[in-house]
Amino acid sequence: MRGLSLQAAPGIDWADVADWWAAWGTPISIVLIVIGAFLAYWIVKVVIGRVVHEVVTGVKRRADVADTEALSHSPLAQVRIVQRTRAMGSVLNTILAWVIAVFAAILVLGALGVNPGSLVALAGFLGAAAGVGAQGVIRDFLNGLFMVFEDQLGIGDVVDLGEASGVVESVGIRVTQVRDVNGTLWYVRNGEIVRVGNKSQGWARVLLDQAVPYDADVDAVEQRLLDVATRMSEEAEWTSRIIDKPETWGIESVSAEAVVLRLVVKTRASAKDDVARELRRRVKAGLDDLGVTLPSLQKVVVQGLDDTAKGRA
Repeated sequence: MRGLSLQAAPGIDWADVADWWAAWGTPISIVLIVIGAFLAYWIVKVVIGRVVHEVVTGVKRRADVADTEALSHSPLAQVRIVQRTRAMGSVLNTILAWVIAVFAAILVLGALGVNPGSLVALAGFLGAAAGVGAQGVIRDFLNGLFMVFEDQLGIGDVVDLGEASGVVESVGIRVTQVRDVNGTLWYVRNGEIVRVGNKSQGWARVLLDQAVPYDADVDAVEQRLLDVATRMSEEAEWTSRIIDKPETWGIESVSAEAVVLRLVVKTRASAKDDVARELRRRVKAGLDDLGVTLPSLQKVVVQGLDDTAKGRA
């Protein structure tokens, strides 16, 4: 039956078709492989993008907010879900792009007539070369994976990476992009990151070291600082940002010109700077009402304990 169907197709010279395929089959196969690789990557990218979009949309819907920035007013876990999902989506896009590229390269080599044994030998050679000459790239790759999957940082986090600090704009498989407060975009190799200070996870502390004249009533000033911070924490605008009762930690240092008192307020990580600025303004007004004249900063060096020296949770 198969022979009859071939004879029933008039005008087709199968010998010419075979010759044409012998001449052009390999280039056509390579082109089809490349097109297929690009199509596969496009499909993967669309699927990952759709999943990330659905996760972010679902979180925003549950938080009843219109944009991602407003999630800072919702529970921290929801913010972390958004940041981590976007970071993982970026990393997965890069990983799958490399996987598809390697697979397409193997198919192209197969179309060119390279036998499987040679492909295995080539893979071994490339592996040895990678082990010797691409150790940095492999270290970047592995460290980037661990940072994302361990949730050390995510897009939108404020981080300190040692040489660079600022807001994370992109987490790639090899490089993390951080924009600092001056607007400079830093490209930090993942393998060079030995520590990550994440200022967007959990909570933060506002430490206000206030210098007052040596002859001032320390107890009255300390009580005024606490009253100012407590009233602020009870206002509706700041209730969601300040997560614990303000405290005073007493005298941090004493000099001939001034006594330094420390006021401490525990806040959400994303609200620390806003709380600190408003608190300084209110403390200044509170001390003015108390009639306290602040000493000159040219004479006083405020040297309290380091942020972590107290060791308080």
